[in-house]
Amino acid sequence: MNYEFVRSSIELNLFFLRIMKEHLIFIEADLSQRDIHLSHIISTFRNEATNLLKATVALANGQVGLRAASSSEFITNYTLNAEKATEFFTGIIIDKDVTTAELAIGGAATSNINPALVDQVVALNNSAITVTQAISDFKQSLLQDVLTCQSFSHSYPLLIDHVNREALFYLKALKKIQNRVPFNLVREAVEQEAFWNRIMGEHAKFVRGLLDPTEELLFDKAHRFGKEFDRLTADAITLNENITRLPEVTKNSLRTTNAIRNFKQSGVEGILGCKIKITALPLLADHILREANHYLRMLNAFNRIG
Repeated sequence: MNYEFVRSSIELNLFFLRIMKEHLIFIEADLSQRDIHLSHIISTFRNEATNLLKATVALANGQVGLRAASSSEFITNYTLNAEKATEFFTGIIIDKDVTTAELAIGGAATSNINPALVDQVVALNNSAITVTQAISDFKQSLLQDVLTCQSFSHSYPLLIDHVNREALFYLKALKKIQNRVPFNLVREAVEQEAFWNRIMGEHAKFVRGLLDPTEELLFDKAHRFGKEFDRLTADAITLNENITRLPEVTKNSLRTTNAIRNFKQSGVEGILGCKIKITALPLLADHILREANHYLRMLNAFNRIG
């Protein structure tokens, strides 16, 4: 159905293309001086992802579902300020016009789809697949260099692996949409919960590792979230053998993701307000908040199964 194809494509690209371009900002900010020559490669990829995001935004108004539009997964109330602060701290120029443009995107219960729009979305998806594959290859190459001590990065190796897994997850989802693979909500729930529970757990561990040692209360909270999401990840993986536990695992994941979303939101506010001592860029804090918002929208859909 063309309506579902267009809506799903635009929502996925709106969310993940911003994620991809921000990954490149974080990677560049963490380069050593010796590897600063990689900046021009990163800048090229970032510009390509940004241009694709702009193309998506140009197609998006009236083509995004009401729940997605109101989820704060594309941008939050903090995104623009987080971009400005991150540009100030790093000197990396961030295109903020696309963020401003996204503020105007409205949701719709239904929309009119014409063949020209479908063709535009097909072309957009193909371009996003090509660019994201190239970005993933670059991340994998960088990770290999870091692991073999050929390069140094201030990013944890797990963080580089983490952002590459997100790129690969985006690629897989985009290819399924592009190839019109029939959507199965139960199968999607199992895959998404196993993936995102691990991602949420790693976010907590990254926050724990980036906090100043004096931030003991936040450290302990982050540590507990990491352990809880480790358990939820294991539970989600077992769904492949025992699908009857899906409602239980979804409810537990929903409850804990809502809690970590609130924790992340407080973190963004604290970092932007210079009230938390942490070696994390403001945009990274906003980035992981948006990912929690995205996952919450997925979980709310999965919670309606049955």
